[in-house]
Amino acid sequence: MAREGEILAILVLFLMLLLLHFKTTQAATYIVGDDLGWSPEVSMESWAENKKFYAGDTLVFNYEADSYNVVVVDQQGHDTCTLTANAKVFDSGHDQIMLVFGANYFITSNPEDCQLGMKMAINATSHRSARKSSATVTNVRMKRGQ
Repeated sequence: MAREGEILAILVLFLMLLLLHFKTTQAATYIVGDDLGWSPEVSMESWAENKKFYAGDTLVFNYEADSYNVVVVDQQGHDTCTLTANAKVFDSGHDQIMLVFGANYFITSNPEDCQLGMKMAINATSHRSARKSSATVTNVRMKRGQ
């Protein structure tokens, strides 16, 4: 009888640890730009600078669909504010994009708004359980005419 109690206690402890693990590895959801959304009025660099991003996290881009869009591009597209060959355009006004491990680049397809800072690069680290990892966010602003 005592042996069954020990087994039950170990099983309960194991299930509690398993539940705790799942809770700490859940992906987070971020509203880009908070209340102002994906907009040229928001400094994307400031919005993201104190956040840690992980692969599997979701970014929600809220914006006026008739005025803006979100484009997932490569580094070249980000740096030059252009749509590159593998660019993926989102234009619903409420887009949810899951971060992949490593570099994630986002721009708006309007080159002027993009050059004014409506773009961001996020480096998503591996799993949430890797709490010691860090993420970097950059926002490259270019002067008009460059």
